[in-house]
Amino acid sequence: MDVLPARIDPPARPLSGLRLLAGIVRNPIETWPIEVYKQKLYQSSVLGHRYLFVTDPELIKQVLVDDADSFHKGIIMRRALQPALGEAILTSDGAKWRWQRRAAAPMFRHESLLGLFPSMISCAERTRDRWLSYPAGAEIDVAREMMRTTFDVILTTMLSGRGNIDPSSIERSITEYLESTSWVTALTIIGAPAWLPHPGFRKARRGKTYLKQVLGDLIAEARQNPSGQHDLLSLLVQAKDPETGRSMNDGDIRDNLLTFITAGHETTSLALTWTFYLLSVHPAAEQRVRREIAAVTAGGELRPDHIEQLTYTRQVIAEAMRLYPPAPVIAREAQREIRLGEQTVKAGTVVYVPVYAVHRHELLWDNPDAFSPERFDAEAAKARNRYVYIPFGAGPRICIGMGFALAEATAILATLLPAFTLRLRPGYVPKPKLRVTLRPDRGMPMRLFPAD
Repeated sequence: MDVLPARIDPPARPLSGLRLLAGIVRNPIETWPIEVYKQKLYQSSVLGHRYLFVTDPELIKQVLVDDADSFHKGIIMRRALQPALGEAILTSDGAKWRWQRRAAAPMFRHESLLGLFPSMISCAERTRDRWLSYPAGAEIDVAREMMRTTFDVILTTMLSGRGNIDPSSIERSITEYLESTSWVTALTIIGAPAWLPHPGFRKARRGKTYLKQVLGDLIAEARQNPSGQHDLLSLLVQAKDPETGRSMNDGDIRDNLLTFITAGHETTSLALTWTFYLLSVHPAAEQRVRREIAAVTAGGELRPDHIEQLTYTRQVIAEAMRLYPPAPVIAREAQREIRLGEQTVKAGTVVYVPVYAVHRHELLWDNPDAFSPERFDAEAAKARNRYVYIPFGAGPRICIGMGFALAEATAILATLLPAFTLRLRPGYVPKPKLRVTLRPDRGMPMRLFPAD
């Protein structure tokens, strides 16, 4: 029998004081009060700082599209991510962001991505072959397995297998860094200086240093020994702003490469992790995906031209990203006083677009906590306001790697699912945990069986 998927139970009343700060450190998404899921705007104040949660689609459009220049990345985002990512596409604003976006955009156009589909399938096949060596009923952590698979895609498509990179060390370094971000958020709220040590501070610094060193070595190698290949690193070395002719220095390349690796590797693996979980507890949908894959491939191996034909499979992934958006919150800071609906927003106000809450908002979705891929068939999607579903953001800062991520997730799922049945460990209930991305706390333990 299908079950209601795991969800966050929001507090009935707003938290305050030490309870709020402790909640932010533990899992920030658990501190969003029930009103965020029911109202169009929700305003709060913590220690004199103003915070505004925006969930109305037209107001989301205003923040992310119409008045995007009036809402920049806020201090919390800068302090959480800039130590690792510098001023790359994700973390910069204004002219710095614009020229980098223009320089990188050609790499992620649809026609450029088509050539990467075979590599995505090959990486998925390596995971499939590894899983086939496990005994029936073996338990695996799907979250870690998907991290490993998507990192294999990164190595193949972005780095062309350059260098001697240890995927487990990369994963550990990213995790150590992200784990510290909830402390950074809490300390920023109370006005603590950026240099103040906190639990996980040394691990985060160690992870950041390792990541930058590894990528710095790869960039030096790419400059000294051009491969002639069209991997992302080579393209970043060659990239120029079409308007100014400006190219990226080594720091720009390193920061953007780390952004693409972290964002692409982490978010796609989480989309797949939550998708496997949802199919495990919704076997009817799982069987429908299997039937579609079998029909499109005629029972053979997945080919690159099959990926865009898997309509229902892509609907399942879209619904997984509605229920568990890998990037569950967008944060901005008002640069000037501005009107949002009936609310006057003062300069300096932190504005949150709480993607997780928007995707489960009772005014925007019927039965919002239920799993229903039919929400994303062509007619339903066409009838819906564009800004009620924003797993990749919206406007000029919409995720540059959206097409890459969706193709990768589809290729991996369509390669693995025909060969295996995965079932959640009996009695286990995953808990969504916000650490910049939306991870399952304690992983996703699932038992692996050959497909019927």
